[in-house]
Amino acid sequence: MNERERALDSKCIACGGKLVFEPSIGKWKCEYCKSEFDLETLEKHETHVSSKKNNEAVTEDKDTDYVEYHCKDCGAKIIADENTASTFCVYCGNTAILKSKLSGKFAPSKIIPFKKTKDDAIEAFKSLYKGRPLMPKFFNDPKNIEKISGVYIPFWLFTFENNIVVEANCKKVTSWRVGDTVYTKTDSYKVARNADMKFENVPVDGSTRFNDDIMNTIEPFNYAEMVKYNHAYLSGFLAEKYDVESDKSKEIAVKRVHSSEDSVINGSMLGYSTRVKTKCDYNDKDKKTEYVLLPVWMVNVKFGGKYYTFAMNAQTGEFVGNIPVDKKKAVIIFAIEFIAIALVIVLISYLANIFGGI
Repeated sequence: MNERERALDSKCIACGGKLVFEPSIGKWKCEYCKSEFDLETLEKHETHVSSKKNNEAVTEDKDTDYVEYHCKDCGAKIIADENTASTFCVYCGNTAILKSKLSGKFAPSKIIPFKKTKDDAIEAFKSLYKGRPLMPKFFNDPKNIEKISGVYIPFWLFTFENNIVVEANCKKVTSWRVGDTVYTKTDSYKVARNADMKFENVPVDGSTRFNDDIMNTIEPFNYAEMVKYNHAYLSGFLAEKYDVESDKSKEIAVKRVHSSEDSVINGSMLGYSTRVKTKCDYNDKDKKTEYVLLPVWMVNVKFGGKYYTFAMNAQTGEFVGNIPVDKKKAVIIFAIEFIAIALVIVLISYLANIFGGI
């Protein structure tokens, strides 16, 4: 078996138990002996044991583009699709990192570690129920809450140093009245703008698996907190490798940059009655492209044959929830409100007739 295809487990140096990254302390913690380790300690230990063979078996199904591997803790067979970089054993919860999925061009350069814990995500998820009487009770079922998973989402980050040249024919119309006569004056201007702009870390979701609107909603991330990628950060979390190439993602980033440039230029041309652009040259200079992993807490809940997504920025806590409406509950509430209003109207009419006849 190729060494690159071996799965790499995160095991406690002290007792061999399962070691997971704990966002609340920024270290790796053993679930059994409660030992804590920082990244430097784990890297030194991994270097020391790198010559030892990993007994985990990994095989690839070429026909279905799935990876099958065996959990050596409980013997379970686990299936991961081609876009999965790390996964949980669904039976014992052990984490195995598929090193073959994180090598070569799919190895990210940087990563933002999880800061928000699963408890933080659960509390945010529960808060969705408050003030939403039409939300299906099933949506807030504890079984769904427990499915909340930490996922590292692949992103491309682009840095541009652009120059934009704009020319426009603008008019300023002023009117005034003298007696019964209205005078109108039109001044014409040729307006030019030449601006240099720099855009750092323009993000584009590199996975087709996740809804772009959801990912855009939970932005921004604080990229100043990015650290050099190390596979140990994936311990206890899921991860996806990108399936959207950088060139395709760059097209999206360029559109976002041009929109921002237009906003700045248009904001500098205020005060005119009309504005017609005659020239608009975008000179894009791609200075840097990085492939990184960003942390998200996510759960998909199936209701009425449709999936509804809850996602939380695991760095900042920003979250979005796609909440369904329970139609049966809506009908019941409407009926109750209708009956209540009808009873009030009847009562008012009854009292009016009584007191009106006195």
